[in-house]
Amino acid sequence: MNRLSPATASGRAARSAGLCFALLFAAALLAAPGIGAVNDDPPPPWPSIGLALGSGGAGGLAHIAMLQVFDDLSIRPDRIAGTSIGAVIGALYAAGLSAQQIRGIFAEFGGSSLDALSRLAEPDAGLTFSDLVEIDIDNGGLIDSGGFLDFLAGKIEARTFAELEIPLEIVATDYWSGKMVVLKQGDLFEAIAASMAVPGLFAPVPRDEQLLIDGGTSNPLPFDLLEGRHALIVAIDVSGSRQGGGQDQVEWNRLVFSTFEIMQQSIIAARMRARKPDIYIKPDTSGVRLLHFNRIDRILEQAGPAARTLKQQLLEAREAMAE
Repeated sequence: MNRLSPATASGRAARSAGLCFALLFAAALLAAPGIGAVNDDPPPPWPSIGLALGSGGAGGLAHIAMLQVFDDLSIRPDRIAGTSIGAVIGALYAAGLSAQQIRGIFAEFGGSSLDALSRLAEPDAGLTFSDLVEIDIDNGGLIDSGGFLDFLAGKIEARTFAELEIPLEIVATDYWSGKMVVLKQGDLFEAIAASMAVPGLFAPVPRDEQLLIDGGTSNPLPFDLLEGRHALIVAIDVSGSRQGGGQDQVEWNRLVFSTFEIMQQSIIAARMRARKPDIYIKPDTSGVRLLHFNRIDRILEQAGPAARTLKQQLLEAREAMAE
């Protein structure tokens, strides 16, 4: 039987002890937070989000860039409140369409024969008063919105609020009382028609004892409808901003549409002084008139910086609420 010398046995014992210490030390390092291991903790959950999409005519196409942020972050608002163009785009999104699909719809509309709106916004449109009278003057508007609404209806399956994937509230105004009317059940496209019925441009919508006109006349940015119901309120203001002029004369159509914008901006400013949403975003819509629906690419390009701001603020809000 072979016996180890005392020196050999002592050396092996030392090496064994050293190996055990090294293994224990490595295990301790791997177990230490942030050392030797990838942090697989999931990000904090998103809070309940209420999204307000404001009124602003063609400038409201900037809403599409904001919805793209939600798509990029793989989140959807828990409720949408929309006025006028905000109601239109909000309905499409609530019906399950993506931001890219909505962009495609308005790109198609902007190049179609239905888009008399964009022509009307141009000073040199070549439209005479008699051209406008023949469109829908008998019903209290210059343009019949029926073709546009039929066009939208062909893009989604939902016909009522109950068929939407996301709860939606649409803002209109009762002409007789001047009060805001919130529509959230029944016929979806009747509600959209009412919310976008710009006085003098589109015909008002009769409903029971009410005569409904554009919601922008009473609540152009309806974030207040979401207060107390969601942890995070996001409001997208597309009402535009005033710019210095200098022209001696202003075309009639530009005067009419700009006056409507001034009214909406004044209402929003007053509401913002009283209370503000958690996240307020105002995309750059300079140079975009109420009816410039044929300028979708320019509008979305201008909205790019605001979209990046929205993404940053959403991420920061989620982290803050998780602490």
